Amino acid sequence: MTPMSPVGRLAATVDRLSREVRAAQAEAEGRALIELAKGILVARLGCGPAQAARQLAELAEQSQVTPLEFAVDVINQAARDRVSEVTDAFLAATAAVRNADTAEGPDGPDGGEAGAGSAAVRLRAAESGALAAGDTQSVADALLEQALRPLGAVAVAIWAAGYDGSLTLAGSAGFSAAEASRWRYVPPDVTTVARCGLTERAGQWITSLAETGLPSVGRHQYPDGGRVAVPAGTGGRIHGVLEIAWPAPLAPQPPQVVRQVEALAELCAHTLESYVPSQAAGQEPRVVPDAVELMDLADGLYDPALVLVPHLDADGHLADFRIQHVNKSFLDPAGRPRAVVGGALLLEAYPMAAGESELFQNVERVYATGEPFRARRLNLTALVDQVPLSAVADISVSRHGNAVLLIWRIEDETARLASLLQHAQRLGRIGGFEENLLTGEITWNGQLFDLYGRPQSSTPVPLERLAAHAHPDDAVAIGRFLRTLLHHRRSASAAFRLQRPDGVTRHVRVVAEPVLDTDDRLLVVRGAYQDISAQHWTEVALAATRDQLAHTEQQAIERARLTLQLQHAIMPPAQTPLKVPDLQVAVRYRPAETEQLVGGDWYDAVMLPNGLVLLCVGDVAGHGIEAATSMVVLRNALRGLAVTGAGPGQLLSWLNIVVHHLTGGVTATAVCGLYDPARRTLRWARAGHLPPVLVRDTQAGPLPLVKGMLLGAVAEASYEEAEVQLAAEDTLLMYTDGLIERRDRSVEESLAQLLSTARPAPSTLDQHLDRLLTYSRSDTDDDTCLVGIRVG
Repeated sequence: MTPMSPVGRLAATVDRLSREVRAAQAEAEGRALIELAKGILVARLGCGPAQAARQLAELAEQSQVTPLEFAVDVINQAARDRVSEVTDAFLAATAAVRNADTAEGPDGPDGGEAGAGSAAVRLRAAESGALAAGDTQSVADALLEQALRPLGAVAVAIWAAGYDGSLTLAGSAGFSAAEASRWRYVPPDVTTVARCGLTERAGQWITSLAETGLPSVGRHQYPDGGRVAVPAGTGGRIHGVLEIAWPAPLAPQPPQVVRQVEALAELCAHTLESYVPSQAAGQEPRVVPDAVELMDLADGLYDPALVLVPHLDADGHLADFRIQHVNKSFLDPAGRPRAVVGGALLLEAYPMAAGESELFQNVERVYATGEPFRARRLNLTALVDQVPLSAVADISVSRHGNAVLLIWRIEDETARLASLLQHAQRLGRIGGFEENLLTGEITWNGQLFDLYGRPQSSTPVPLERLAAHAHPDDAVAIGRFLRTLLHHRRSASAAFRLQRPDGVTRHVRVVAEPVLDTDDRLLVVRGAYQDISAQHWTEVALAATRDQLAHTEQQAIERARLTLQLQHAIMPPAQTPLKVPDLQVAVRYRPAETEQLVGGDWYDAVMLPNGLVLLCVGDVAGHGIEAATSMVVLRNALRGLAVTGAGPGQLLSWLNIVVHHLTGGVTATAVCGLYDPARRTLRWARAGHLPPVLVRDTQAGPLPLVKGMLLGAVAEASYEEAEVQLAAEDTLLMYTDGLIERRDRSVEESLAQLLSTARPAPSTLDQHLDRLLTYSRSDTDDDTCLVGIRVG
């Protein structure tokens, strides 16, 4: 056996002493609980301490539990507090499991009745340690060691909530010192795991911290671990948050474990009630005013304000808020005096505050979390039922120490509507006026002075002098407007060009109506001017655009018509049949359904001087007149090259040179064949085109592919040839992709559909080609060329 080194011997000694210290602490805490149980028995039985100790030992032996577990049971029965509720939940859960299947043994996180007892011991031990601790840091250590490590937790943080919504790390255990120092203070409005636990009454139970992306203390130590953040509060006020960390993802916990964590959070709340955060260097001291100081603050406000203090029920839970003080500016929505409202409960004075407005819930949330609440345009009439007064206000709620300040800034509805009208006039470039025809008094608003380009200290222009400030050509329209308004006494409007003193001309519309007295006499004229210059110039620009668009559309129509005429002149939809012995030749051309898609598809079927028949189809890339003219070049070039007697491969090689050098970057596909009537053979080659289809008897299939790239891709290219022997009644089809292409399926699927359509061969070749065009399922609106031969 290898002897232990001095360092190893020292480490073993430190580990042994640490275990002894922890055992001693546990034993001391257990003794404290046993002594507390003895005191309860002394009070109940009226006996001395020694007799109570003997009674405790005898009862524990009879119950077959340890004295510590029996002591905790005695304390739970006497206290009936939150820990007792958690113990009852464990007992109920284990009883249900035992009744369901007694053979399975202990279940739950602690296992069976012993688990329930151990949970109660842990909670009471943690409570004892927390009460004996001198600071919040010691409380965190006690919670982790006594209650949370058995649940698999590795770290705990106790956060104190400030009145401004900030969080201060009051104590932690399991996190490194450097990490705890970095997270000592979290400013308001910073979203962390603890912040989410503060705002959510049920707390935050996070399976894995990595999935949420929320920052938190110890994120680098336990990046994938589970987290729980539970609010710690008493009496309706949340004093902070208890955050617990697990090293691995956290599975959903049973209700009894959730209650156990909530009980620990409540234990932290009692500790946090007296917590005072340490002052950091350079920070201003945080003064937390009491209700008296807050009342002095409220009296200095010009807005109505209430000072609220919590009102607790008999069980110590928050039931309402007492209106401790109303300031001098207070204005009750129901018109009640300050003395009636002051001193009353909030829900008594304003019973509807807990209803639709949710004012009470927001005050309760501010008191619990310390985070202020702001709301705009809250309907104050919703606070008191059956109040005819219409009032809206901006609400502000904030907590100061143990009191809440509620401020509402009542909005003047008349002033608000006047402001809205003023903004509407400014945005609409509208200026209003009123002219008294009896006194000659004229009233303009500021917008109208700005529209006329005159200072507001100048004299307004009367209606009868309106023509003097307008363009001379608009005098007739202004005269008609004044006659309708002043003579016929009807509402009228007119548009004219206003000439301002600064030389600027504005297009203006004036609208006015007469005001008559009881004797039907004209007293006042009211109206408005609107600057419509932008609208006028927009209409002028639209008119010019419409004219230009119409001209462009006419040019496009003419261009498409010429392109279609050119295509039909060179590529007619039908061609005179060739007269070749024992051979039928037919062609079909179907132009694009949309004139804008006139393309470059072409075909040819011609008898050559050497007795062979040239058969070809092709497709030039693109649409429009450029594609059509390129198609003409290729078709005529191939005809000219074919008279040399060269084979189809050589013809395509020469045609590739023509495309590459003479057509300005055009590319095309083609298939070219030479049929020998004497031998009934077809020699053919292809340039990136679909192969011909051979229909023989009841079978149809494409000819085996030969190599050949599309035309115009490279300067020089060679094309492979193939020869097929045809028999009597054979039909050979050449076509462009406009016959089969579909947007929703592949070329292979479209080709298979063509083959199924081509198998039944009608009695004549023309009928065969017409059938293929009729049942074509193409949906690309492209040109289609189809060439067919049938051997006699």
